[in-house]
Amino acid sequence: MRSRLVAGVLATGAAAGIVANVVITSRITASRGVPLSVTEWVYLVVALLLPALGWLLATRRPELRYGWLLLVCALFVGLGLTGAGLSIVGGAPVWLVSPLFAISAVFYGLNWIFLPLLFPEGRLPSRRWRAFAWISGIAIAMHTAGLLLSGSAAREPMRVTESTLTLFAVLSGAVGQFTTWIMAAIGFCGLVLRWRRSARVERRQYAWMVGGVAVSLLGGVAQLAYTSLPMLSLLGMVATVGALPVAIGVTVVRHRLFDIGIGIRGSRLHLIFDMRPTVDEVLSDLGTALEETPEPAEQLGKVAAAVRTALEARWAAVTLADGTRVVAGREEGQATLTVPVPGGLGRIECGPRGVGMLTRVDRRLLEALAVPAGLAIQSAGLVTRLVNAQEAERRRIERNIHDGVQQQLVALIAGLELARSTGASPDMLAHLREQARQTLADLRELAAGIHPSVLSQGGLVEAVEERCSRLPVRTTVTSDPGLPTRRFADEVEGAMYFTVNEAVANALKHASAATIEVRLSHEAGRLRAMVADDGKGFDPGGTARRGLATLSDRLKALGGGLDLDSSPGKGTRVNAWVPVDG
Repeated sequence: MRSRLVAGVLATGAAAGIVANVVITSRITASRGVPLSVTEWVYLVVALLLPALGWLLATRRPELRYGWLLLVCALFVGLGLTGAGLSIVGGAPVWLVSPLFAISAVFYGLNWIFLPLLFPEGRLPSRRWRAFAWISGIAIAMHTAGLLLSGSAAREPMRVTESTLTLFAVLSGAVGQFTTWIMAAIGFCGLVLRWRRSARVERRQYAWMVGGVAVSLLGGVAQLAYTSLPMLSLLGMVATVGALPVAIGVTVVRHRLFDIGIGIRGSRLHLIFDMRPTVDEVLSDLGTALEETPEPAEQLGKVAAAVRTALEARWAAVTLADGTRVVAGREEGQATLTVPVPGGLGRIECGPRGVGMLTRVDRRLLEALAVPAGLAIQSAGLVTRLVNAQEAERRRIERNIHDGVQQQLVALIAGLELARSTGASPDMLAHLREQARQTLADLRELAAGIHPSVLSQGGLVEAVEERCSRLPVRTTVTSDPGLPTRRFADEVEGAMYFTVNEAVANALKHASAATIEVRLSHEAGRLRAMVADDGKGFDPGGTARRGLATLSDRLKALGGGLDLDSSPGKGTRVNAWVPVDG
């Protein structure tokens, strides 16, 4: 709101000065019945393009410095033209006319030097141009001071008198004006060089700017060379004031400068500002893409592609903390913009834009995309850990079968063959029968470790009670009324059962607990399990959580979580939960 108010004040002041100059001039030179001639109308329209374009950019794209630069330039031309008009009328006080007319020197300097130099983002092309900018600024200030102090603003003849101040003013103005012209020529050569070295798309934008600066400089030469010919001098003024805004306006319309273009709505043309998608649009499209892409690596690729498309960058990359890197586009050169992903999970990088430079708006968009990128990275890490845990569990079961039950079965078969060939004695048969029972018990224990049958048949509460009833320490199991008869999805019951199983196993093996308390509850759409012991406890920050880490990933995959509360000498409390319906 404040930026729009400032832009409106600057544009109104500039437009008022331009109109005042045209009106004052027409009143003096008119010898006809119409207020303005065709030439004066053309001059008025062309001159008003500068404040109009500056106001448009400053209000709709306030983060761009170039729009404000155009507005400042328009304000100075408006004030300068007002001073020129008052000097022609005569009778106005010198203290008012001189400063206004002297300000025109600032306009010429901005128009011929700084508008081309800072095109198109409002920044210097490189640090090497800093000295050029400082010298140009000093030259413009000297020219302005010379006009102000010498009295030329009132169109009085310049006399080199014995006054030291007058001599200094004349010399300062002359040196400043000459240096301004020289710096304008150097800046124009630099603009041409940037045009020749720019990429294909940028070259089209620079081409119009090169043409606009050339026409503006020629218009300035025409004003100096044809002061005795009012028509040519007016045409020179039109070229000086209007060439650059016309060039910039054409570039905006034809080549999407500042991400502004022309759109068709119905049968009319409309200006479209910020043609890139908004943050909400990008996040919405990205969310849909992530839902349709279950593979973690592909999700990271979707995030990188979304960043590249939204910022119109040549490439974008998502880098994980472990060094894994997914790139969209062809990575060339250093990253132009880098934003860390929340939680220290990695970072998002992007290269330069295809056209122009990245702005603060682009950084805010990238920071917004860091949130879904973090979720994708977490999903990728979670899936990787689950896959690794499943593979480790598969190998454990395979090892237990190979080293345990398989060997027992081999021994049992060998015993049976021996009994058949030699004739079994009662003692041998009893031994084989006991061996078969032990093998069956081991198989049941192994199957219970994979998925206990009591969990499938009786539910979570019954399975937990059966597991805790066989513990060698005093263990209490409590549950909410009605929960023993409730059934949940197999993956939910399995995750909660094995979490309780791992927690009580840790309490026995590592905590030397004397009592264990298990609490199962269902509240606020969540199934909860709490396991507390009176063991020796530990520091969670300095000790690995062993099997609970895998179970925590399993719970997170279901939308739940696991919290661990422990400290040395104060026991351990494990809280697990998963969302459930009803």
